[in-house]
Amino acid sequence: MSEQTKGIYGGQAVVEGVMFGGRKETVTAIRRKDGSIEYFYLTKNPPAWVQTLKRIPFIRGIVALVESSAIGSKHLTFATDRYDEDPQDEVENVKIEKKESKLAMWLGVAVVGVLSFIFAKFVMTLIPVFIANLFRPLVSGDMGQIMLETLFKLILLLGYIFAVSQTPIIKRVFQYHGAEHKVINCYEADLELTVANVQSRSRLHYRCGSSFILFTVIVGMFIYMLVPTDPLWVRVVNRILLIPVVLGVAFEVLQLTNKCRNIPILKYLGVPGLWLQLLTTKEPQDDQVEVAIASFQELHRVEQTSKEAALPENLELLE
Repeated sequence: MSEQTKGIYGGQAVVEGVMFGGRKETVTAIRRKDGSIEYFYLTKNPPAWVQTLKRIPFIRGIVALVESSAIGSKHLTFATDRYDEDPQDEVENVKIEKKESKLAMWLGVAVVGVLSFIFAKFVMTLIPVFIANLFRPLVSGDMGQIMLETLFKLILLLGYIFAVSQTPIIKRVFQYHGAEHKVINCYEADLELTVANVQSRSRLHYRCGSSFILFTVIVGMFIYMLVPTDPLWVRVVNRILLIPVVLGVAFEVLQLTNKCRNIPILKYLGVPGLWLQLLTTKEPQDDQVEVAIASFQELHRVEQTSKEAALPENLELLE
């Protein structure tokens, strides 16, 4: 069965859980302290003009990135707020006592999100420029400077991912990231979603956001060859102004590698992104896979319910 027939699904690892999303619906499942699974639901309802932009090549990637970030942050906030609470403690007076600490946690998530954005968009873009420029007496040509800039950008990217992956909570998030990929791979292989079947699949996937991040580095290298690297201030301005261009082209490259993943030779276009996923995903435990399966199956249930709810209206229109 083709992806077009089955539908294309994406996902995101959250704290102690997994979010899956389809065309209209998104669902997160998390494991609570008592072992139970709790769900969070969010329906996509973008305005018509956003839907139009999502059909325009090179622009649709930026729109999709903004939309996924907005939706993903809500699911992440839910997971961060709920995963460590014991359901037995959820009485009104306890909630009041925890209100201040939860507010601090939300602020913490917001700060992390802002810092991550700054790091990804500016630090990762500009610091390599300044470092490469220090070597201009030795490497003065534009091509050499761009290659150096790309090298330092890769070093910063890999170093950052490796550093954060050493923290216990991020390690578990990366395990859930692996579980998310395994579930999608199992579904796309037309296998029953059992723990054994899911665990047998790869934790890597061509459509992963980790691949997208790496492609922004690679695509940026080629785009930067079209603009001057000297003087330094022009180079800095170019890098900032070209961020949307790099994001838009990188998204199209990501889509292309996914379409070519079953074609001999062309399938290797996506291999660099898969290599990066060796850092951003880890092999999940069975109980983590159970949560990912629950999230995916609940999404399907919600989608089916939505279709059935819309069916009478469709039949009336046909009459």
